[in-house]
Amino acid sequence: MNFKKIPMNKVTIFAAFLAFFLFNSAIYAADQPVKQLQSFLKASKSLTADFKQVLINEAGDPYQTSYGVFYLQRPGKFRWDYLKPFQQQIVSKSGKVWFYDADLEQVTIKKLDQSVGSTPALLLSGDISLEDNFIMENQGVDGDLQWIKLLPKNQESSFKYILIGLNKGSLGGMELNDNFGQLTRIYFSNVLLNPPIKPTIFEFQAPKGVDVFSD
Repeated sequence: MNFKKIPMNKVTIFAAFLAFFLFNSAIYAADQPVKQLQSFLKASKSLTADFKQVLINEAGDPYQTSYGVFYLQRPGKFRWDYLKPFQQQIVSKSGKVWFYDADLEQVTIKKLDQSVGSTPALLLSGDISLEDNFIMENQGVDGDLQWIKLLPKNQESSFKYILIGLNKGSLGGMELNDNFGQLTRIYFSNVLLNPPIKPTIFEFQAPKGVDVFSD
């Protein structure tokens, strides 16, 4: 099977949006699934998980599957290590994001708001509240996960909707449908809530010999 590189802008949107949910606990709704999400967020000071990411084209066919490890620590730190089929890293700390592509031997450094350029970055910054900018709908249970759908109220949003899946009150999966007809699905496993994480996990040092670009 031939693999294409994961588009960094789409990975960044997912990374920022997920980080927002895990950094933010100001969610209020009447239905039980959202209350479960609220409880999870309040309890999540740190988190580690394995992930499987699937990109799906307009025809509904998966065209790339990636695997890796995710780390998060409040406030404002997260890291995605893509291990296969390509090695890539996304590290965020202190309002900056480092993108490292091992094959290209390239590092790009951006401010978090510049790295996404859309609503998820503003959500991550805390400038926009979830309830003011999204319609939240309970989607029921599918694939052993309780799904919550978020519809952006802003018609100019870069995505149509986002789904968050809870597995027994913990993070189980996410799905993002963008305005270009592509679905991105992430499935989490081996989720550990509030494990000790070494501070060096969120320290990024560019390997010797790589090109470094900073915006």
